[in-house]
Amino acid sequence: MRRLIFVFVVLFLGAIYLYAEEQNLSKVGDMDVAATLLSQNQILLQLKTINRSLNQQNNLWMKKYANYKSYYDVTMELVSTKERLDALKKIIKPSIQQQSELSILQRREETLTKQKMLLAEYRESPFKELMQPAEDTTEVPHITNPILILQGFSYIKQLRQELDRLSNNYNSLAVLVDELEKKEKLLKALVDMGVDKNILGNNHTLEEEISLTEHALTELETAYSVFNTTLDLYRKKVEDLTAVLTADIKKQFIQGGIVGIVILISIFIAFLMKMVIRKYIRDNERIYTMSKLINFVNITIIIFILLFAYLENVTYLVTVLGFASAGLAIAMKDLFMSVLGWIVIVAGGSIHVGDRIRVVKDGATFIGDVLDISMLRITIHEGITLLTYSEHRRAGRIIFIPNNYIFTTMIANYTHGSMKTVWDGIDVTITFDSNHRKMVQICMDIAKHYAKGYTDITRKQLNLLRDRYSLRNTNVEPKVFTMLESNGIRVSLWYQTNAYAALPLRSTISGEIIDAINREEDITIAYPTTTVHSSNGEKGDGNIPSIQTTPTYQTGASSTHSGELL
Repeated sequence: MRRLIFVFVVLFLGAIYLYAEEQNLSKVGDMDVAATLLSQNQILLQLKTINRSLNQQNNLWMKKYANYKSYYDVTMELVSTKERLDALKKIIKPSIQQQSELSILQRREETLTKQKMLLAEYRESPFKELMQPAEDTTEVPHITNPILILQGFSYIKQLRQELDRLSNNYNSLAVLVDELEKKEKLLKALVDMGVDKNILGNNHTLEEEISLTEHALTELETAYSVFNTTLDLYRKKVEDLTAVLTADIKKQFIQGGIVGIVILISIFIAFLMKMVIRKYIRDNERIYTMSKLINFVNITIIIFILLFAYLENVTYLVTVLGFASAGLAIAMKDLFMSVLGWIVIVAGGSIHVGDRIRVVKDGATFIGDVLDISMLRITIHEGITLLTYSEHRRAGRIIFIPNNYIFTTMIANYTHGSMKTVWDGIDVTITFDSNHRKMVQICMDIAKHYAKGYTDITRKQLNLLRDRYSLRNTNVEPKVFTMLESNGIRVSLWYQTNAYAALPLRSTISGEIIDAINREEDITIAYPTTTVHSSNGEKGDGNIPSIQTTPTYQTGASSTHSGELL
């Protein structure tokens, strides 16, 4: 009996062990399937991301390739259509169905022929516009006088811009090739997994998608290799031309300096000769004649200096005549004043790009950040400031300020030099019976807490300005002033804040002051109120009581009500 029980126990334990092993194997299989599905989903997600990048509207390389591929697809379809047409035309007695097919194929042939003509430019070099420099219709300038220096700088800038365009195209092509290589690897990984060939959910199977990707990759890799050589050659060309033009410009600067010195020497000698004539000749008529002669000779010498220095042939006579155009300065006063203002701004350093400035003209005030300083105007972007909050009620406009305003208009710079902070103030009017000393202390504590960082920054900025300006008062700690007004006690708080973002700190401090006042019972903000006194001495809340006597109205600041609203 014991042996029988022992056998049953062994069989029972063995059954439990086999069941546990079966469950473990089932779990492992489920995990493998889940991992495979997860890997497939990740690959499909990556493919979706890559396809989205390849199909972007600004992907010029893929657009060019699509047109190139369309040309050859149209060509192949046209060839097959013609072959079928030739076969149908050879039939002596075609059936009605064959005649209908012949008519359809003829119309299709016309359509494909037109499409092929439209796509003919992509037949051999579809990426030509992206890989080759733009055709330069202007000749390389030969800098022979100072006036052509600007043309030389302009040509150098044009070369560098074209080089930047090609470099950007080259970099975008490199990124595109990398994405196509990733796409090819991901597609082959799906094939290795043995997934459904239509898993992509488009009109192509996996094998077809791989074939299309490999074809695109081959064409773009070839273009990448050719583009690399083209870009290197163009870069060397730009470097050589830039070196030559820079040398010519430098030469003209030196030559211009020498010519200027010679002209100044000529003028100085003429001045000395006039002084000698006035000293040793007593006859005024002879002095006048000799002075006129000296002037004539001096002007003639200067003209010949300029002619021999810069006039290589008669065509450059226009350059000399250009000096006679000074009369245009009168007719174009504002334009020339703007150019002069630009010189003053750039040379003086009073305004830089990024500064926050305030411009007042004909009663209109604008505050904004300087975006650009060109030869004719200053461009500023209007920010959200206390001015836009209180007056304009709009911000974000682009404002153009002529440079000649620097001579006739008040322009304030909030961030001149190293200064990035400004004083900002908040005024609070409290009633006469309020504890104004406590109010002053509250404002001071709040300002010191929230403006401490700006105070320290301002102190360092003023120390840097000591080398340029004479600064007397460098105390930048918060200040509170108490003023007696007709409608209450005005407490004026002043503190340092960010010149570019004064409103946020102003809002924060204002909120803290209001919360602090609400916690104090002996401080009341002054605001417009009306107290009604009846004949029996009772006070109302502003509603006229139902009494027979005529009420008396009292407004203004008193011990029973507050003053005017700020």
